[in-house]
Amino acid sequence: MSVKEMLRTRHRLARAAMPEDARNQAADDLAVHGLTWANQQLSEQLASGRLRSGSATFAAYLGVGTEPPTLPLIKALYAAGNRVLLPVCLPERRLSWVYWTPEAVFTRSKYAPIQEPVGEHHDISVVGSSTGIFLPATAVDRTGNRIGQGGGYYDRLLAELSEGGWNVPGIAIVYDGEVLAEGSIPAEPFDRPVRSILTPSAIIHL
Repeated sequence: MSVKEMLRTRHRLARAAMPEDARNQAADDLAVHGLTWANQQLSEQLASGRLRSGSATFAAYLGVGTEPPTLPLIKALYAAGNRVLLPVCLPERRLSWVYWTPEAVFTRSKYAPIQEPVGEHHDISVVGSSTGIFLPATAVDRTGNRIGQGGGYYDRLLAELSEGGWNVPGIAIVYDGEVLAEGSIPAEPFDRPVRSILTPSAIIHL
């Protein structure tokens, strides 16, 4: 078993043992800190001229099972006047994107253990022009190396954004105990380090 697989398994077991009240509190705290990060990105991009209005679009995802819950964050982003994109898994580890609204209907993905919104699909360009991306992870080290869920969808997304010349700020969402020391996660050629980490207690800039 690789180092990444061992870390992924260890953190998944810890997530499964987390009390429900702790998970609910984490959801609320992630929404608060996540909205703060989103507002920071909006302000910086307005100041730099990348955005010409106070509206913004953020790519996010719906945390399921033992993942850090993100629905309160999604609702907070939308309530603040932002547009929110959620992913839909396609063959060959590709993602398309649907704009979320409070009336959204979800269905089980054909390709991954996630819930996906029903709606019009958009390609990677909507993410490339977005204000920021909230990324799923099972652990992140302070070098910025990230362990995903193992499907490779976001590794491919980040690589395609980089290859397309899209420089979109990203922040990985994990629980507090899943932020690891520098160099704890092996970096592979296809990995793209993240710039920031979102936990229930803090925003960590790398």
